[in-house]
Amino acid sequence: MSAKSKDSDLPLIATANDLRTGAVVYRSADGAWQRDIARAEIVEGKSAADDLLRRAEADLAVGVADLALIPIIREGAFLRPAALREIIRSTGPTIELPAWQPRA
Repeated sequence: MSAKSKDSDLPLIATANDLRTGAVVYRSADGAWQRDIARAEIVEGKSAADDLLRRAEADLAVGVADLALIPIIREGAFLRPAALREIIRSTGPTIELPAWQPRA
């Protein structure tokens, strides 16, 4: 787990990668991992962050990896990651990737 953002003054959400697809996913309040950041459980404060981290770490055995708590910024009804790296992770590559070709 990445603890770099655990002590942030901003609200936090849990993010990880789905091991089946490699997709960036976010943990919702009902414990589901999904791709829609708008459905992520948002916590504030150290105690709530510790609780979210504990619950999210339990999910590591069920198909997610690279767990991190990341700070988010609320903009009206929308939320976005505070860090550029996480914005890029949430929206995909910044370049067009070449088509994958199987090896002969």
